[in-house]
Amino acid sequence: MATIHLVLQGKGGVGKSMIAAFVAQYKLSKGQHPLCLDTDPVNASFQAYRSLQVTRLHIMQGDEIDPRSFDQLVERVANTKEDVVIDNGASSFVPLSAYLITNQVPALLQSLGHQVVVHTVITGGQAQSDTLHGFTQLVKQFPADVSFVVWLNPYWGPIEHEGKPFEQMKAYLSNKDRVSAIVRLPDLKEETFGRDLSEMLQAHLTFDEAIAQPSLTIMARQRLSIIKKQLFEHFAAVPVL
Repeated sequence: MATIHLVLQGKGGVGKSMIAAFVAQYKLSKGQHPLCLDTDPVNASFQAYRSLQVTRLHIMQGDEIDPRSFDQLVERVANTKEDVVIDNGASSFVPLSAYLITNQVPALLQSLGHQVVVHTVITGGQAQSDTLHGFTQLVKQFPADVSFVVWLNPYWGPIEHEGKPFEQMKAYLSNKDRVSAIVRLPDLKEETFGRDLSEMLQAHLTFDEAIAQPSLTIMARQRLSIIKKQLFEHFAAVPVL
């Protein structure tokens, strides 16, 4: 049985490709060889991580997304014995979500022995309400046996509403039985750790690639090593990872 990790959020620029890259790297650190797929027709950021050997699926027919092009996604995933990490762009979020639901793809994959996990992002700042809405809509749309991992990204500000953290918000309390885990991402605005991680992400390098670069200072490599260790220890406590 494989676990199919779908990174979905309708809001663009919230860190979906970063999350996909982190999940893939964690799988590799455990000796696995995940199948990595990028369905973003506009900005294939996940595919830019060359060492992760990400395959970009071409889903455009002229200037439009062809829903039938997602058939190739199911074909690639159906018979895999390795876990799968799929990054989806904001521009293809609605077509892919509609395809998965109307074609009952989660049930199909589960009938083939796979587990389906949806990873979604909640941000602070102006995008918070949009990402919260996106999370609640995904929970409503996907079958009850699909688990969710919520990633909290504080880059645009603290994730809170009227002084309440995410765990006390209505969006979570109404759907917490569907949430397998909550993962808190590092604050990339922080001047030392955050800056090193941000530069690594902008270069589309994995932790191992960045840490091995002689051009980085000793302390930059040290901080990246600490971030990797802390993140992966957190991931180890997430049952669906």
